[in-house]
Amino acid sequence: MKLMAKREELLAPLQSVIGVVERRQTMPVLANVLLAAREKRLGITGTDLEVELAAVGAVHVETPGDITVPGRKLLDILRALPGEVDVVVSTEGEKVTVRAGRSRFTLTTLPATEFPVLEEIHAQQTLTLAHDEFRQLIDKTHFSMAQQDVRYYLNGLMLETADTTLRAVATDGHRLALCEMSLTAPSRPGQVIVPRKAILELQRILGTEGQIELAIGTNHIRAQIGDIRFTSKLIDGRFPEYGRVIPDHPPKIVHADRELLRQALQRTAILSNEKYRGIRVGVKPDTLTLQAHNPEHEEAEDQIEVEYQGEEVEIGFNVNYLLDALGAVETDRVELGFTDANSSCLIRAPGLSQARYVVMPMRL
Repeated sequence: MKLMAKREELLAPLQSVIGVVERRQTMPVLANVLLAAREKRLGITGTDLEVELAAVGAVHVETPGDITVPGRKLLDILRALPGEVDVVVSTEGEKVTVRAGRSRFTLTTLPATEFPVLEEIHAQQTLTLAHDEFRQLIDKTHFSMAQQDVRYYLNGLMLETADTTLRAVATDGHRLALCEMSLTAPSRPGQVIVPRKAILELQRILGTEGQIELAIGTNHIRAQIGDIRFTSKLIDGRFPEYGRVIPDHPPKIVHADRELLRQALQRTAILSNEKYRGIRVGVKPDTLTLQAHNPEHEEAEDQIEVEYQGEEVEIGFNVNYLLDALGAVETDRVELGFTDANSSCLIRAPGLSQARYVVMPMRL
């Protein structure tokens, strides 16, 4: 294999796939990226056996071929080279040589045949989505995914198709985030759970313009994002019946300035218990009160004006969960729905139901 390209033409596709490549792996080949040189294109693929990323760059191929090289080392080399320099990559025996100007680097290789590549995912349905809308779907829900929960089906994001709606739901058992977007054509009803790492990688590579081809199979999901192809295994499990925990019409509705509430929560959180992060939220006509205390017997209290004319109610919440939900609401005003002192809180933009956030109460 021998190819020539500008540094940037190699660096861009490599940066796109490097997120799934770890330096230390149980299988040595997983620390490598697959280089596949064909005609005027170089394909670069990285995988951790759960998520696969493949990107394409335009290069001049003198001798086509396939080889795998250490991904992180190749990235460090390309980053360290001066901009716009011409780079020559060639195989010499069982090594790969990278030349640029007076610089020369020799890397170890492993055969391309050892690299695990996923070719076909047997898609059950394919969706065409707008970049910005799909990115928003993930941005508004990903933070509620569980981390290393024994209930493995919570360690990911559930994507659900229902007629002309694509819905994303994430929950860690203490809070829930839901966001919806409209589809241009009817879809088959179904649910899949995409692993946490895959969602974070997808979020990293998603742009804001153009369209995405999303193919959903029985065991895998694949997205074509420009020149990048993303493939992930799905979590085999049953997602909880999330509809049960979303309050339908909470009787106590509070309207507040989102930024004022966020700042008051941040101030009060300073003196909350560092481990449990609990604060007490009290509402009465026209006033919302926040209180926190910690094991050192320190206390914080803050008040803001709100629109509310119902009965007085006081509930404990994890302040981080409230702040995450407020951070995902984009409007200036925010709506908080309460039922009673033992029920969850529904947070959303006033009058909008595309994105909803549920935070469970905690005992203080």
